[in-house]
Amino acid sequence: MEKTLKNFESHGIKARYFETGEQARQAIVQAVQGKRVAFGGSVTLQQLGFYEALEQNNSVFWHWVTPTEKRREREKECEVFFTSANALSRTGEIVNIDGTGNRVTMAAYGPEKVYYICGVNKLCPDIASAIDRARNVAAPQNAKRLGLDTPCVKDGVCHNCQSPQRICNVMDITLRRPGTVEAEVWIIQEELGY
Repeated sequence: MEKTLKNFESHGIKARYFETGEQARQAIVQAVQGKRVAFGGSVTLQQLGFYEALEQNNSVFWHWVTPTEKRREREKECEVFFTSANALSRTGEIVNIDGTGNRVTMAAYGPEKVYYICGVNKLCPDIASAIDRARNVAAPQNAKRLGLDTPCVKDGVCHNCQSPQRICNVMDITLRRPGTVEAEVWIIQEELGY
């Protein structure tokens, strides 16, 4: 794990490791206070209770619980953005696939700081295997969770389909820290999200 964390650091992305989600939740409550915070769609963050934990000392927005017409406006105002990743490479890259692009856009260019919170199940040896995981593990499971009628829901494999319900419309591979956005990857020794 130490080598993986160093690889992210060498790409300008701070990296931390936690044994448990509870340790990560306690650390984030201490680290983020008095901020305008937004959340990208993330089963991991939901499982960890980060929204509820940060809601106490911050102005928190999560598009899963905010009316559609206010989403874009609220996302633009955030100082800190939380998301997960569909996959992390041990070589220090972050891979995300998105349906509308809001999550990957925010992570690359939106706020002052971005936190990627991930379980160890999302670690892959390299970029190629991380892309494969995003397409053939995370995306089919997310499509199934959303009740979509796509080929990947039926067999768990990406078909690069043309379905109007396709959720693999935007792929982002973060190779290094983007511009002025401060980024941190937190890896938790738990199976979290897809």
